[in-house]
Amino acid sequence: MYKVSIQGGRRLKGAIQISGAKNAALPLMAASLLTESDIKLSNIPEVVDIATMQSLLTIHGASFELMNGKTSKKRTLLIRAKKIVNTVAPYDLVRKMRASILVLGPLLTRCGHAKVSLPGGCAIGARPVDMHLNALKSLGAEIEVEEGYIHAVAKDGLKGAKINFPSVSVGATENALLAATLARGETVLHNAASEPEIVDLINCLKKMGAKIEGKGTRTLHIQGVDCLCGTEHKIIPDRIEAGTYAIAVGIAGGEIELLDARKDLLEEVLSVLCLAGLEINETEKGLRVICKKNRIKSVDVSTGVFPAFPTDLQAQIMSLMCISRGKSLITEKIFEGRFMHVPELCRMGAKIRISGQNAYVTGAEKLYGASVMATDLRASVALVLAGLGAEGKTEVNRVYHLDRGYENLEKKLKNCGAAIERVLVH
Repeated sequence: MYKVSIQGGRRLKGAIQISGAKNAALPLMAASLLTESDIKLSNIPEVVDIATMQSLLTIHGASFELMNGKTSKKRTLLIRAKKIVNTVAPYDLVRKMRASILVLGPLLTRCGHAKVSLPGGCAIGARPVDMHLNALKSLGAEIEVEEGYIHAVAKDGLKGAKINFPSVSVGATENALLAATLARGETVLHNAASEPEIVDLINCLKKMGAKIEGKGTRTLHIQGVDCLCGTEHKIIPDRIEAGTYAIAVGIAGGEIELLDARKDLLEEVLSVLCLAGLEINETEKGLRVICKKNRIKSVDVSTGVFPAFPTDLQAQIMSLMCISRGKSLITEKIFEGRFMHVPELCRMGAKIRISGQNAYVTGAEKLYGASVMATDLRASVALVLAGLGAEGKTEVNRVYHLDRGYENLEKKLKNCGAAIERVLVH
């Protein structure tokens, strides 16, 4: 067991390489189950969730070859799922990561049946899978949930259908999209998610021979094909990681260049940070973030589906608002249980009041180092960020959450001047 120890008060200066997007890589890995041919994915991030998905796909019959380049952005994973040997996704793996449910659509459309455990992952609300299952039922699957497992069968194969999602869901859109690629006839997804990770998945699927129209919109048209081929695809940079380090500059002060970060993936986030007083400029290599002032301004933030402010940056922006000038309102519209970092921030001197989906934050002059406990992936990094700007030492416990989604976080921050290290807890 490890904890992360941070000595606050160090300004940041330097450059950080933004890794490939975990949330884009996971559905792309699941897409490898759709073809007998090789899939080469470059810019693969080295995080625990990727290793978990690799273990799961191995159970289904996929083989892997890691081709490391000289830099992390050239890290390439070759996946070959020539034959599906097992259509059961077991609880021991699926419980670790919610994205594991993305194997359901590919297994069902390629093999005609699948048995997938109900997923786990971060404890941030109920996050039901009803929309995933209803979409697959619309495509002709017979589905039952028994003893914690989803049993799905499509005896005569999947058939195209019109699917209207009651609300926007990234995961349900991805599962329906993956399943529809090999279904007979046309599938139309209404109220589909349009996040950059969805667009990246569509780009890869089209290279594999899928027929998809409507990329980047709320309506997707998929014409099923008989088979898909192999391809090579570079994963987009992680917009959540880039946003996290941009917020770190606001908390700790200083100047950082975010290598490979893309403005078009972060429009709303950058707008909020500029309103708060940060200076952000595009460079030839990415984005430069500068914090010249000792204290930033309070800004109201409301999370939502893309292109709104992402829920995966809500905890981090709250850490920034905790040391801002004035009062801010942070509204969480995606997950009902995503304020579990609040009590831990309050241990550091933050002034936050929760009422339903709203967090009322009064900026404090400063935060103070304390021993705090991480509850989920984004909450854990929010506490690390708070520690960067706090007076004294902060110790963040249960940091295994961090490793699910951030590659070399301590090293990247340390290279920019942060006093941060991982410590073994005896």
